[in-house]
Amino acid sequence: MSAPAQTRADQRPEPDPGREAGDAADPLLSLHRSTDTAMGTVRRGLRLSPEFAQGLWLTLVFAVVATGGKIVVPVAVQQIIDNGLSGPEGPDLAFVTRMVAVCAGLLVVTMVASYLMNLRLYRATESGLATLRRKAFRHVHDLSVLTQNSERKGALVSRVTSDVDQISTFMQWGGLLLLVSAGQLLVATALMAVYSWQLTIVVWVCVLPLLFGVRWLQKHLSSAYMKVRENTGDMLGVIGETVMGAAVIRAHGTEKRTAERIDSTVTRTRRSQVRAQRLAMAVSPFAEIVSAVGNAAVVLVGVWLGLGGDLTAGQLIAFLFLLTLFIQPMMMATEIFNEAQNAIAGWRRVLGVLDTAPDIADPGEAGKVLPRGPVRVTFDDVTYSYPDGPVVLDDVAVEITPGTRVAVVGETGSGKTTFVKLLTRLMDPARGTVRLDGVDLREVAFSSLRSRVVMVPQEGFLFDSSLGDNIRFARPESTDAELEAAVTELGLSEWLDSLAHGLDTPVGQRGESLSAGERQLVALVRAYVADPDLLVLDEATSAVDPHTEVRIQRALDRLTRGRTSVAIAHRLSTAEAADRVLVFDDGRIVQSGSHDELVARPGVYADLYASWVSSSA
Repeated sequence: MSAPAQTRADQRPEPDPGREAGDAADPLLSLHRSTDTAMGTVRRGLRLSPEFAQGLWLTLVFAVVATGGKIVVPVAVQQIIDNGLSGPEGPDLAFVTRMVAVCAGLLVVTMVASYLMNLRLYRATESGLATLRRKAFRHVHDLSVLTQNSERKGALVSRVTSDVDQISTFMQWGGLLLLVSAGQLLVATALMAVYSWQLTIVVWVCVLPLLFGVRWLQKHLSSAYMKVRENTGDMLGVIGETVMGAAVIRAHGTEKRTAERIDSTVTRTRRSQVRAQRLAMAVSPFAEIVSAVGNAAVVLVGVWLGLGGDLTAGQLIAFLFLLTLFIQPMMMATEIFNEAQNAIAGWRRVLGVLDTAPDIADPGEAGKVLPRGPVRVTFDDVTYSYPDGPVVLDDVAVEITPGTRVAVVGETGSGKTTFVKLLTRLMDPARGTVRLDGVDLREVAFSSLRSRVVMVPQEGFLFDSSLGDNIRFARPESTDAELEAAVTELGLSEWLDSLAHGLDTPVGQRGESLSAGERQLVALVRAYVADPDLLVLDEATSAVDPHTEVRIQRALDRLTRGRTSVAIAHRLSTAEAADRVLVFDDGRIVQSGSHDELVARPGVYADLYASWVSSSA
């Protein structure tokens, strides 16, 4: 029996005074505090995907060749004007021809180098992004049920899909452009300095205000694009809920309200996108002004230098070509910063997931492996409360002997579901210990735990595949003959024979091609094929017709035979067939015994049973 319930303030989670209001809508992101700077985010993102840097040196070689090729035309123009057309002996057509031929050859080399650079960069980024997607998905899957439920499923999916897609867009386009543009700036500056260090200083003086302006704008763009990614995740979450809940929406006639809700999220996303784009587009006109001022200044100062004999006509014209190469990356700053800030925001959201530590951790190689056989379950003074909520299980102490069929009953909110979640280690107790065969669940390797303990939920989830594939989900190596034998063992051959395609019957998304009862039958056969030692059931007969209930009950009798089983009983017919009944009330086990013992004496169970009999009459 459990100890009397007490309220323990020291066991309840304290509110976090530092938690910002905006974080409440994005709890995973609120845990991500280690990469606040843009460069810090990028560095961590690149470390998570080492494929980005594989063979980078060779890619950089091709990038240098491709970038260096951009100065071929300005140099050729300068040489042709100064030496081919304005030489001391007049125009030299042979020299001009040679220069044109050399220029054409170098441009072909540049084109090949550019192609190879693009190809290698695309391959590296796709490999790196695939790694990032895998890590993010696996981490999301490892997060506790509580953490997953704190955010919409669509928003979680967006972390692995659309947020990574934003990174992909930048790495394959913006990253390439950034790489080439940086090289282009350096090469153009170096050659401009060779032609005229005075004009080079003039150009940089004109450009400095743009650089400071872009740096100031970057801070605002960072927060603007973070808001874009958050709103996009919210929008995908709302749309996902609407698609999955379409039947409920139609049944209650809430199409208009649902449409307004979607419109609201779409509008918020649009507004955040427009604000971010407005900030990003501010760079373009500024860059155009700088370009115009720079060209004018170069022409004026260049003519003055030319009159003094410090600059030839060819060098001035070449310098103007180089100025175009220099200004071009500045003009592209709008799109580069647009994609960069979007990618950094996406990276932060993905890193926010990866920085969320799973509170239900697999002990891994240090974990214990339990031998097969009927399981003994022990709850040692277990207490649990949900975050910011009251105590839902209070000092629960109970032992379930091997091979016993146990029914868990109680009013809604009495602690039944929490009890089985702790038993299957979907959650860990705040205090106390749950043991299997004397071993703390927290010390058992997941591989051993999941093979020995199987839970059949009230709504068995089916994947969009065939009936056979869904049954063999726990044991993919199972043959059709083994699956048919399992169906026969559970007394369900008649049902399987009634399906036109047998094990090849498509079940549809979430099993919607089957009835609720048939989905539950599939879940039971799947559990039988998994062959667990401890079977945990959330009432399998609570929402089915009488004929299907008989089938399910017959299958349950055979499935639980010789196994330790714990079933949440919404219908007390399940409790009637159990070896032992645990009665929960207000987070405590208030009664324990067989059905006949409990119904014969006054108490919670007798009242529940009388109410159930009355409602079933």
